Amino acid sequence: MVNEYKIKEEICEIGRRVYARGFAAANDGNISYRLNDREILCTPTMISKGFMKPEDICKVDYEGNQLAGRRKRSSEILLHLAVYKHRPDVKAVVHCHPPHATAFAVAGIPIPQCVLPEVEVFLGEVPTAVYETPGTQKFADTIVPHLKASNTIILANHGTVTFGPDLEKAYWNSEIIDAYCRILILAHQLGNVNYFSPDKTRELLDLKKRLGYDDIRFYRGQNCDLCANSDFGRGYREPDAPEGSPEECSTEDDEFERLVQTVTDQVMASLGQ
Repeated sequence: MVNEYKIKEEICEIGRRVYARGFAAANDGNISYRLNDREILCTPTMISKGFMKPEDICKVDYEGNQLAGRRKRSSEILLHLAVYKHRPDVKAVVHCHPPHATAFAVAGIPIPQCVLPEVEVFLGEVPTAVYETPGTQKFADTIVPHLKASNTIILANHGTVTFGPDLEKAYWNSEIIDAYCRILILAHQLGNVNYFSPDKTRELLDLKKRLGYDDIRFYRGQNCDLCANSDFGRGYREPDAPEGSPEECSTEDDEFERLVQTVTDQVMASLGQ
């Protein structure tokens, strides 16, 4: 049995950390926890996450309808529900505005890979969802294409959403991505960002697998460029520098589907002769 009051206390503690780190100004941010297949605990709207009490925490169903709580539930609950509906392994979600990660979200600069070992192991790929007005279903839907690939998503012109098997790990991802983005910004100011090689990345992925972490790159073809989204430098290019972006690496399933389509086209072409 889940101790519901204890979970509410943990949500308040994560809220204090988010506020203390400057990840959520004023009443920004929201946190949730999956109790079961019917109920979710979440933070209320219009309250500082640094000063919540357990009795402030709301309870909603999987459609966002409020079931309990003296305050109104978060207006961003649809974003959290998108995670829970597509990721049955996830128990907790944290949405906030870490300033360095949000700077990347505002600048529209992709998060590079193959720079810090810890990020490769604990985060992996960090995609950026397209912009939509917050609080809407369209906004929640923007993260759906990325949910299978990552536990950390940048929300364009908005902030971050991080999730995991418990509140602590969901929150840690918020800290890791902001620290990483701060390091990237400082490194660029010093003059250079060095990337390690794909071979070294494979070593880190082997370590990640041994530690029991999942990564979308485990399921991609052997010829996949493991650092394919490392266009951080391109994001900082001079205005007159040439445009260009790396080809997106396909999963093995995509490669198989393309092969089947190619063979089918060749067969149909032969029959038509």
